[in-house]
This record gives sequence, C-alpha cells and structure tokens, in this order.
Amino acid sequence: MASLEQAQQKVVFGLDIGTRSVVGTVGYMRDGQFNVIAQCIETHQTRAMLDGQIHDIGKVAATIRLVKENLEQQTDIHLTDVCIAAAGRVLKTVRVTYDYEYPDNHTITDEDIYNLDSSAVEMAYAQFIEQNSSGLKFYLVGYSVMHYYLDGYQIANLEGHNAGKVSVELIATFLPDDCVDGLYKACERADLKVANLTLEPIAAMMVAIPERFRMLNLALVDVGAGTSDICVTDDGSITAYGMLPIAGDDITEIIARSCLVDFNTADEIKIKASHNDKVDYVDIMGLNKTITAKEIAEIIKPKVEEMAQKATDEIKRLNGDNPVSAVFVVGGGGCVPGYTQAIAKDMNISEERVALRGEEVMKTITFLNDSGIERDSLLVTPLGICFSYYEEANNFIFVSFNGTQTKLYDNGKLQIVDAAMQVAFPNEDLFPKRGEELKFTVNGKERSSRGEPGEAAVIQLNGKPADIHSKIHANDIISVTPSTAGEPGKATIDSIPEFKTKFNVNVNGKNVEASRYATVNGEAQTGFYSIQPGDDVKVLDYNTAAQIAELMDITITEDTVIIVNNERADVSTPVYENFKVEFKDQEEAIMDYYSDFPSADEVAISQANEESYESKDSDVRIVEGKDGQLTFDDLPEDDGAYEEEPEPIKNILAHDLHLIVNNDPITLHGKANYIFVDIFDAINFDLSKPNGRAIVTTLNGSTPDYMQPIKEGDKIEVYWK
Repeated sequence: MASLEQAQQKVVFGLDIGTRSVVGTVGYMRDGQFNVIAQCIETHQTRAMLDGQIHDIGKVAATIRLVKENLEQQTDIHLTDVCIAAAGRVLKTVRVTYDYEYPDNHTITDEDIYNLDSSAVEMAYAQFIEQNSSGLKFYLVGYSVMHYYLDGYQIANLEGHNAGKVSVELIATFLPDDCVDGLYKACERADLKVANLTLEPIAAMMVAIPERFRMLNLALVDVGAGTSDICVTDDGSITAYGMLPIAGDDITEIIARSCLVDFNTADEIKIKASHNDKVDYVDIMGLNKTITAKEIAEIIKPKVEEMAQKATDEIKRLNGDNPVSAVFVVGGGGCVPGYTQAIAKDMNISEERVALRGEEVMKTITFLNDSGIERDSLLVTPLGICFSYYEEANNFIFVSFNGTQTKLYDNGKLQIVDAAMQVAFPNEDLFPKRGEELKFTVNGKERSSRGEPGEAAVIQLNGKPADIHSKIHANDIISVTPSTAGEPGKATIDSIPEFKTKFNVNVNGKNVEASRYATVNGEAQTGFYSIQPGDDVKVLDYNTAAQIAELMDITITEDTVIIVNNERADVSTPVYENFKVEFKDQEEAIMDYYSDFPSADEVAISQANEESYESKDSDVRIVEGKDGQLTFDDLPEDDGAYEEEPEPIKNILAHDLHLIVNNDPITLHGKANYIFVDIFDAINFDLSKPNGRAIVTTLNGSTPDYMQPIKEGDKIEVYWK
C-alpha cells in the first residue's frame, strides 16, 4: 500500500448517479495515466430517480452510502469528498434569433458582436423563464452561435462589415438549480462533500473524445436508461447540448411486452442478448422460454431506428442544421444492435464514422484490481467524472458582484459578463449608451439622428481596472458602475441634405440661383431651427414670388405687377425650378402687354392685301396713302366720283361685336377683328388692384389665351380667385 499512500492526497472519488444505478470510482492521476483503485455499482431498489432527476433524496442517498462504504472497504480509504455530474437530460436549451438595427451605416466591432450575443442570451433566458414559470433559478451553462446574418443574408463573421441590420441565431443552455440542489443534498446525507460538479456530456467527452480530436466537428450521444444526452464539439470545446426523452428503457418496454415479462426481467434479457446468441427466461405465466439475439434485434428494430432518427435530427439542429463529421456513442442504451448503423444512414456518413466507445478509449487508464466490472461504454461517463476533477473547472463557484454573493457554474471560461448575466445586471448598463435618438419626418419620410455615445461602464476586479472579458475565479470581487447615456440626437434644418440644394429661376431676364425654404409643422423656419422630436419638416421645392423678390432686393408695392410664366401672379404664387418671373410697375406691364399684340391697322393691312375687291368696271386694291391712311387704287379713269379723300379703310372694315360677359351683354366697337384681351376695355375690372390670388377667365366654358380671337355671341367670364 506504500504507493497508494504516496498518492492518497491526490485520490479522487467519482460518482455517476444515474436513473437505474450509481457507479462509484476511486483512483488517482500520475504521469498522465489515471489509475483506478476500485469500482462499485449499486442499483436503485426503487424508482427513486426518473430521467436523471432525483425524486426521493433519502433513497438515493442510501444507495450512494452503499457505494461509498463498499469502496472504503476495497481501498481502506475514508472517503469525504466526491465528484459528481449533472445529467445532460436535465439541461434546458432555448433557440432564439435576435435582431439589431443600427440607425446609420456602422462598422461592426468585436464588442458589437459580443453585445449582440449577450442580448440574444438575455432573450433566451427571458423566453425560458416565461415558458417555465416554476420560479426556479437557472444557471447559464453555455451558448452556441448557429448563424450570423448581415442585412438578412447569412455570413460567417460580422466583424469589420458595414451594416444596418445584424442578427444572431443561437442556442443557450441552462441548468436548473433544483437538480443541482438535489444532487448536493443526496451526497450530504451520505456524509460526502461535493468537491466538483460537472455535466455528464462533458465527463463523457473527456474519455470518449481525446483532446486532439476536439477541434473537429463531432457529436457525442450518451444513451442512458431514460434519455439520450447529446453534445456537439467544434473548435476545441462543446458548442451545444441536447436531450431526447427516448433511450434504453423504451427498448426494454418493447421486450417486456413481446416476451410477456416484467420490466426488470426484460432489462436482463436486453443486456444478456448483447453478449449471447440466445437468452433463457421465465414469463409471467411461469413458462420457461428461449429467445435468440437475432429475434430480439428484429423486435426492437423499429424503436432503434426511431431513436437513431431523433438523435440525428437533434444533432443537426444543434449543429446549425448541418451533419457532423463523426458520432461517438456511449452508455448502455447505445449498445443495442443496429443503433450506430441507423445513425450513420440518417446522418448520411459512412458507418465507420459512427462508433460505440468503450475499452478502446481507455488506453490512458490502468485498472489496479479486478472488480469484475466490464470495461465497456458504461464506464466512460464515471471515469470522465473523475477526470474532470483535474481540470479545475466545471464546478460551482462564488463571486461577489457589487456586494452580492453570487453562485456561478464554472466552465473554465467564466468572464465578468457571465457574472453580470447571472445576477440579471442590465446588458445595456455594461456598454456605452447612446443618447436618445431624434426622430422626425422630412417630406413625409421618417428621418433620425443618433445620439452621442456615453461613457463605458467602470469595471474593477479585485480592486484593479478590468473589462467585461476579464477572467474570473472563485471568491473574486467584482464592482461595476453602470455606463452612462450620451447627449440626445440633434439636427438643424440646414443639416438636411435636401435643404442644401439650390435651383435656377429666371428673374427679369436674368438667371439666378434660389435657396430652398422649409416649414416645420406648417410654419416657415430658417436653417438655424433645431429640430424637435416628432417634427414634421417639409423642404419646399419652390419659392414664393415674394421670396424671389427678397432674394433680388426688389421692393413690392401696390403698383407692382408680378408675372410668372407670362401669367399674372401674386406674392404667394409658387416659383419652381426654371420658372420665369417678372416684376413690373403697372404702366410698364400694360404697355408691354399690348405691345405684344398687332394693331388694328396692321391687321387691316394684312387682310386687305390678301383680298381683292371687284367692281363692275375694274379691280380695286387697298394701298397706303398720304399721312399713313389707306386708300383705293386703280379706280376707273372715266368716272368722276371719289373726288374727295376716301374714308380710312379701318373705319370701313370696323364692326361691332356683341358678347355676354359675366352674364351681362356688352358690345365692342371700332375694330375689324377682336381678341380676348379687348374685353378689358369694355368691362369694369381693375387689374392694378388685385382682389384675390389670381384672375380666372373662361371662353365658352374653356380656358382661353389672351390673344385668342373672339366672335359674335361668345360667353365670357372674368373674376378674381
């Protein structure tokens, strides 16, 4: 016993507290080789545990005490400390997708990504609590990112990209406190102190998947009695956990119904069939029966295939909807024939990539005595529990967070942010907070201005400056002063891009650039106006005639006539890009207006030169005589008439025109031809004194041009709008 005594300070006692039995192992690590001193298995006398959950603490404690006393007799060592594992089947997983949209173009940093992940974990925890309103406390065991999205498209790494909207899809895993509490109390009643607590999937991985393989994307399936525990590895660590409520007991029940035996007898038949070609048993009728292993395989085949299909689906779900490179199976339920082959088929990988792990992975383990326990896949988890003791992690630790004692599950990668999440410290209080965003509308479209970033949280670890990623250990003292919010978003009218642009107009024959004007909630404002939350800003695409006059330093008086695009306007008339604007006094406007029309004399000459008048004796044509008067030429030579100066032709061609204007009859005199504007000489309508925004004119119900000819009986309307 000398060598044992030398190693006694390093002896570890591990307990695998399962649904059907408790397996105890005592051993020690030396030079990278784990030496098993003794092992013991005790079956629960009653169903004190169901699906990995302790239902009767006293009865489970009694079984633990039996194992402890047996091992103490074998080793002659008084066992006081124990290492245990929480079953993977009690882990709770939540899959969530969290979205965040940046108000403007933003370059994503590592801190942004961590903030995104943390917010998603908070969402997962909130959803989990909502779905499990038991009032129990849960510990975050870990989380696995399934996918990142950039503006709706899946992307491998967000860091460095410019984005508006980012998303993360992840699976978060939680461990219920009542499960941990039950394990601790059962051990305490057996006079044992828990020295280390790990998770069964982690313990199994330590033996089944050597560290050099953990960089690969692998899955481990621990098929127990009540459930199948699953974990997925990648990049050197476990990335996700899962559980299926289907395992060895489901197969046992099928055998019990088929062979007409009780549950315990059926379990014995299942175990014996894995090592023998045939099994003898007695059914409930007292009859001796024999069944072959091949017959049992056919009976359980549908259930085995169902188990394999569900395990494959869960592995893919945990792995981002993708198959893994290989699958390792441990646990008694995985020993049934056809299980590994069915997983390979469903996973669409070769059969050699799905393997039952047993004695072949125990090359670094030395058994110092022959305890009669078979070295197969059932020992993988119990041995892994012992291994986890040397990892100095995978246990619960206590830290002080802002003066509050807090218990955390230590997975070897604990950081300050994990403690913050465990105590429900607001995630936004860890990161600099931007001031409130200013939201308003511009021309009916939503616009915003981001607030300024505030100060980051002030974090101290054991009295020294730290950050959210600082590693923490047992009994650390953490102090966090919440981050502050920055100044709220600000914006002025002249910061709006649309407001800065100019447009061209023609003013009194000269091309000039006009500035934009804006209104806020219907009131005109200058570019210096500070926009307030909810303001309705409109940047106008025109100036009024009054604003154009102000731009050109033109003073508008009562005698000023405003013409926009050749039509009479007023000070409020809109002037858009490329419009023509004229400012004239009244006399100038009238003269310019009438100068654009041909005179009655010019009209008469034009028409007379185009027409011929015939008499019975000779042709007559109209010519310009002395003093600019029109006369007749080529009169008959022998006629003595017309000895006096003839009447001007314009008087001869002139006639009266009868119209209806504003429902009143009027008559125009003295012209050979009349146009629309001539009516203003005959009606009482003072153009110099505007009585509205614009003049409305109609000719027989249609809008006329001022130069449009008018004829006998036309109906006209003229009024101020």
